[in-house]
Order: sequence, then structure tokens, then C-alpha cells
Amino acid sequence: MSKKFINGLFIAGMLFLGISCTPKSGVADYNVVWESQSQNSRGSMPIGNGDLGANVWVSPEGELTFFISKSDAWSEIGRLLKIGKIKMKFTPNLLADKNFRQELDLETGMIKITGSNGNDKLSLVFWVDIFFPVIHVEGKSTVPVTIDVVYDGWRTERRELTGNELFSAYGITQSPNPVIAEPDTVLPRENCLIWCHHNKRSIWKETLRVQAIDKFAETGTDPLLHRTFGAFVKGPEFVGKSPKELTTKKATKRIELNIFALTEMSESVKDWETSVVKLSESWKSAPAVHRKANHKDYWKNFWGSNYIVVGSSTGDEKISGVTRGYLLQRYINACASRGNMPVKFNGSIFNVDSAQADRPYDADYRSWGGCYWWQNTRLPYWSMIYSGDFELMAPLFKMYMNALPLAKYRTNAYYGHAGAYFPETMYFWGAWNNDNYGWDREGKPNGLSDNKYIRYEWQGGIELIAMMLDYYDFTQDRAFLSGTLSPFASEILTFYREHYKKGPDGKILFDPAQSLETYWEGTINPMPEVAGLRFVLPRLMQLDVDPAFKEKCKEMLSDMPELPAGEKDGKKVLLAGEQLGPKNNQENPELYALFPYRHYGMLQPDLDIAKNTYAKRIHKEPWGWQQNSIQAALIGEADQAAAMVTENFNTKNKESR
Repeated sequence: MSKKFINGLFIAGMLFLGISCTPKSGVADYNVVWESQSQNSRGSMPIGNGDLGANVWVSPEGELTFFISKSDAWSEIGRLLKIGKIKMKFTPNLLADKNFRQELDLETGMIKITGSNGNDKLSLVFWVDIFFPVIHVEGKSTVPVTIDVVYDGWRTERRELTGNELFSAYGITQSPNPVIAEPDTVLPRENCLIWCHHNKRSIWKETLRVQAIDKFAETGTDPLLHRTFGAFVKGPEFVGKSPKELTTKKATKRIELNIFALTEMSESVKDWETSVVKLSESWKSAPAVHRKANHKDYWKNFWGSNYIVVGSSTGDEKISGVTRGYLLQRYINACASRGNMPVKFNGSIFNVDSAQADRPYDADYRSWGGCYWWQNTRLPYWSMIYSGDFELMAPLFKMYMNALPLAKYRTNAYYGHAGAYFPETMYFWGAWNNDNYGWDREGKPNGLSDNKYIRYEWQGGIELIAMMLDYYDFTQDRAFLSGTLSPFASEILTFYREHYKKGPDGKILFDPAQSLETYWEGTINPMPEVAGLRFVLPRLMQLDVDPAFKEKCKEMLSDMPELPAGEKDGKKVLLAGEQLGPKNNQENPELYALFPYRHYGMLQPDLDIAKNTYAKRIHKEPWGWQQNSIQAALIGEADQAAAMVTENFNTKNKESR
């Protein structure tokens, strides 16, 4: 990364803050503390180790309740499911009293819960081991308590998804066949709870068939079939009451419950059961005191590596809200970004059930289903790079690299040339979702999606290269350069080099094309593609990679059209494309030349052009997938950037605690 750009970011950041540095002392001051029980799951606290997570709350009746989730718990119909739900009831019920406290301890990645009645006190610590797929509930009581543990599962029978609930299977909602959700299997085993979801079928081959790439199944591997995920619950003080309930052998002052979670490709439920039991046995190899110490060290190092605290000489709570929001979002990223799959934009692993009258759905429901939207996924990952949270980036890169063989196959099957492209919306294995691609293919060429919002919205591959380049600039990870960045970039660039013809001027002509989801077919030379390729090609040429690849980058750069530009009110501005089709969404594609593709900004030439373009942008709202706050900071519009970020970090869902 150029020193000029880093200095520009620093200056933009200082202008954005624009306030005195008299902050609270540190991360612990922003712990979340509740002094009353929660009404429902909307009052839950999220916690996780990057792959395995939980939503934790105590009900008004004093029951410790939590959903269990995992980043790779994909069902046979491509939905990301919960692992399950556990309830713990204590007798005497000290958590139901008014003397109650629940605290999210950021510094240790733990939730601490206490309840008392007079001199009787119950203390619990809830944590997800950062280095092992196990949830711990541990604690002590000043008086002996009886504890009942109940597996409160809801996937008890095979059923069809219909009506609005079908939206959680987006991708197959228009299927000619019924959309069926399968039940879990509860396994009888002495003195423990054990259950799993085993995919006996899969929609994978159907997605390939509809998209005319079914022969890929001859070499590819079904990522859903036989995928099995579930949990194994046990504790030294517990005995079984039923396959779904444990209780303590006798009243106890010592509390310890361990929940092991596992996802694997298993031929049978029995195979998975054998594996999860072995997993629980292997956990004993390290002393408990060492496991907890290692867990705390991880979180100490996570927060100690860097953090941002924004202060105000006036004690403005909204400014403190910026710090709180930043720290909590970084915590959420860490809780869900170290697993086998990247963060889902529609709830991550922390979505919960809904109590709304018009959406009385279980915790497996999430709007827009199980597919990934690049536009909605990317922004948290840009922030991870600049927080130095490089480890959290790995699942995103891994998903796209795993999907690369299918993307290459699809390109050749549809267009007869080499390279790879990725649609805006896709299943984690790389296929379009069929609802967007279109089920009825009669009279339609292969590769042409029914959904016009994303028909030619392929620039996500270019942006991912840009993200990879920043990641490499910071980490200097040679294995990443040779094993991920270089092969991925080569395939994406090959697609663009071979897919488009040259225009009369001898430059690449991006047509047919569109500018993000906003300007549809009829658009020529859209800003995101032109700016993106002009941004990544020179940087790729500077890398220590295959000279032949670098020469192709050089040739391609010489063939690129100029950034689309024009005039508005007598001032030079950037345009969303050289020619634009009909407008149908709410984005500012012209500003992609500023972020994510940094052709303009502080300490760079022609800053006035960027400022003019920003001032003339159509969509000024700071929410959704807009990037106005980032773009404002990069051109030195400090007051605007501060106002937008402050608004966002102090806005919350009114239904959530």
C-alpha cells in the first residue's frame, strides 16, 4: 500500500474525528450490563468463538436460555440453521429475583450472570472456548441448587415451508416442488443430551441442473449431502431424565455444563455421534485452567492489539455511542468470523426467533435465506482489514476460492472462454440461486438471469481482488499471495479480458453491462468495472508474481477505457457509466472511483473532482449499503462523516434490548 494513501487515510480519519481525546479508560467501560431479566430472545446477548455462537438471556421466570449456532450448519435446502436451544432452571430460583445482573465482559469474551436473595447468591460464567468448539456454563452457588437442563428443539417433524416463511429458503421459493424442512434426530444416550440434523438429500444438483451446468457434478462434490451438525451436552453433576432433559444427581453448589458442537460430512447419524463423542473426549487433554487462561489471553491480545476510543470534552453521550458501537461491532465480528463460512449479512449466526404477529417464525428463519450477497457482505470485511483483524478475513477468501472451480466451469459452459465470474447473489458453493437465475429457461440463453437487478452485476470479483491486495499489503503473507491472491486475480482478469470486445477506439467496451444494481442493461462502461480494473491492475503489476501474468496485466491496463466523466452545473464530475440504462435502485456507482477503488482522495490529484461528484450524488442517506460516510472522510468532509457515523452508531432496533 502506498505511503501516500496511508497518510491520506490518517489525515481523513483525524479530520473525521475532529474532537478532543479525553476518552473513558478502555474497553471494559463499554461492557453491556443489564440489571433485569429479558422478556424474550430479543433481549439476548451474543457470544461466540468465531464459529460456534450463542444468544444468551435469562427469562422473567429465571431460566437461563440460549440458542446455539454455528457458521456451517447448512440444511438440505441451503438454509443456515441453528444448532438448537437449551433452557436451564435453578431451584431455588435465584435468577428470578430482583437482585439480578447480566454483563457482557468484552475483555474476556464472557457473559457473567448473578442472582441473589438475601445471603443466597448464584454466580454464572457463560463462555465459548475460543480454541475449541465447546460452550461452557460454569459457576457456583452459596446454597445447594437443583438444576434442570432441557433441550428445547423445534425441528421435531418434517414439514413444508409455505407463505411468508418460505422467504427463508430464498433461492428455491419458486421451485415447482414443495419446499420441505426436515426434522432433527434426538439420540438416546446415558446421562447426556445429544441431537443432530443429518442431510439425507440436497438441492445442490438441482441448482446445477436448472443453471445448465449439471455436468459439474461429475467432478464437484455436493456440499450439502450428508452434512451433519448438532450438539452433545453433558456435565459432571448431571444425570439423564429423558432424551431431552438432564438434572443434577443432587443439589449442588458447583455448576458445570459443557456443550460440544460439531459439523461434519457423515454417511450416517451414528458416524456423527461417534465423532462428537470423540471430540468431547479429546477436549480433556488440556487442563481446564489452561483452557480458560488461553481463552482470556486471546481476547486480551485481541483488544490489546488496537482499539479506538472517541472522546469529547463535553461528555456528549452520542460521541460515546460511536466508541460503544465500534467496539461492539468489532466484538460481533470476532464472535462470528473465524469459522468455515463468512459472516451472513442477514443476522450472522445471531438471528433469533420472531415474536411478531405477522412473522411468528422460529430461529431458523432469516429474510433473504441462505445465499450470500456480495454488496451486503463486503463492508464488514473492509473494516476488518483496517482494524488489523486479518485472521477474521480468512473465511471470506476461503469461500470464494472454494467456489472458483465452479465459476470457471460456468464461464466456459455459458460463454466458451476461460476465466471466472461471480454473480452478486450466490450459494456458498458459487451457484446462482435459482429464484434469481430463473426456473423457466424456455427460450432463454444459458447464463442470462431473470433478475435484472443482478443480471450483469459481476464486479464483486474485482472488489475482492482489491480487498485481497490490501490484505497482502498489510500482512506480506507470501503463502496468501501465491495460493489465493494470484490465482484468484488471474481467473477474474481472464474473464474480463476474454469476455468483452474492443470498441472503435481500440479500448475494452463493457457492453452489455450494468452499474451495480442501480443502472440496468443499456449501461456501457460502468464506473465500478472501469475504476475497479484500473485500480487493481497497476497494483498487481508491482507484485512478485509470474512475469507473464504481470505482462497480461500491463496489456489489459493499456486497453482500459478512461473513467467515465462529465459535467454538472459547469463542474467536472465522475459518472456512473459512459452511458446509463434505466435507474432501478439506490446506489452512487460513480463514487466507486473514491471508495472502494481509491483513484481520488486526500493528498491525491484532482480532489475537487471527487468533491464535486460527492456533492452532486443522488443518494445521501447514511444507511443500507451506502458508503457516504467512508467517502466523506476520504475527501476531508469531516463534519458530514462525523454526523453520519454518529447517527448510525446511536441507532438501534427498537424491538431489541
